[in-house]
Amino acid sequence: MLLNVKLQSKPGRGMALFLIDILSWSAVWLASMPTCHAQAAGDSNPAPTVAPVAITLDEAIKRAETSDPAYAAAAAERGATALDRSIALNGLLPGVVYHNQALYTQPNGQTNQAGQGVASQPAPRFIANNAVREYASQASINETLGLAGVAAVRHADAVSAKAAAEFEIARRGLVAGVTEMFYSSLAADQKLAVAERAHQESADFTKLTQQRENAREAAHADTVKAQLEEQQHNRDLEDAQLAAEKARLELGILLFPDPRTPFTLQPPGVRPTLGTREDAEQAAAKNNPQLKSALAALDASKADVLSARAAYLPDLGMNVTYGIDAPQLAVNGPDSVKNLGYSASVTLDIPVWDWLSTAHRVKQSEIRRDAAATALTNAQRSLIADIDEVYSDAAAAQGQLDSLDQSVKDAAESLRLTKLRYTAGEATVLEVVDAQNEYVTIQNAREDGQVRFQTAMANLATLTGNN
Repeated sequence: MLLNVKLQSKPGRGMALFLIDILSWSAVWLASMPTCHAQAAGDSNPAPTVAPVAITLDEAIKRAETSDPAYAAAAAERGATALDRSIALNGLLPGVVYHNQALYTQPNGQTNQAGQGVASQPAPRFIANNAVREYASQASINETLGLAGVAAVRHADAVSAKAAAEFEIARRGLVAGVTEMFYSSLAADQKLAVAERAHQESADFTKLTQQRENAREAAHADTVKAQLEEQQHNRDLEDAQLAAEKARLELGILLFPDPRTPFTLQPPGVRPTLGTREDAEQAAAKNNPQLKSALAALDASKADVLSARAAYLPDLGMNVTYGIDAPQLAVNGPDSVKNLGYSASVTLDIPVWDWLSTAHRVKQSEIRRDAAATALTNAQRSLIADIDEVYSDAAAAQGQLDSLDQSVKDAAESLRLTKLRYTAGEATVLEVVDAQNEYVTIQNAREDGQVRFQTAMANLATLTGNN
């Protein structure tokens, strides 16, 4: 059913009457379509509500480990370098090759002594080949002994250790980052609750000022001030809603395929405790991955120096070959000649002159080794400074968090007493507004202090290896 209505605002009629006409015709149109509305209501199936997923800090870290690209890259590098170490170790062991070959060479029209029970045979045109037809089916074992192989193993060990340390750095960094995001999202939710309470508090205070103004107990200026404060708290509430949503989306990127998936955060019930500075320093000196990475880099550079110097020394090559190399692909030739046999060779290559290329490679590796030693020294100094800085930050955050808890209680009591004094006519509206703002500020500061403390503890655990 369609209802076409054309309304025009006639000259002389007010806009208010025009709007009343629109509302009247709208009511008529809605009343004329009860069946359509009923059918639409019957056909619509409300989407099933999905219960939010409860996420703890440990669960958030586990989920982030499966989705963070930096962590995945560090894990892949650790696995690849571990295989490089196995490859380098295998390079020290003998290699076995089973070689098969069949050769045909054009004869040159002459004959020569076969030497395998045949008086003569066609001679090949290529003097490097033994016969017109030659078959090889041999197992060959080769081994090369030299200082370069040992240096390669040491280098692979050092690179594998460095990759393991870098993986640990990535893991601890991920834990610290997720912890900060976890508690930042919790703080954003708490700040949203604070903003909602503050908005409701300001609305109630606006009603109180209006009641006192109507009773001629307060000036109109009090009502205006209360209304302005309510409007400001309404804007703060909107900002808090946006900040909470943003924090949840940032955390949801690491937790779910769809960052918009609803979830709730469950903080640990017990606040972590801060140990002594001496324990933190000992744990950092023993378990710090940055220090291990710098030390492994120095070991790798030392192995490069050894590899470069290995070019000054000879390499010993050994070969053992067992099988067939004969004009017939058979164990025995004519007249029971034995085709199956073995041969062995030893080769010693002594370097004599390479136009100082080896000397320059040694110098290059020594320069890089010295730079790695400097980086290790700097890592040790940075660790000492980082421990002092992060531990002091954690200690200060812990002390301030206890103070902020007490300040929240005091601010709540101050607001309550100030409102009672205003109701009794003993306080001004400015005092009430100041008490409200102070209460909100201290509550938000407590949430920021909680994030600061948890982040400082996570950073300290990153240095000491306690996460």
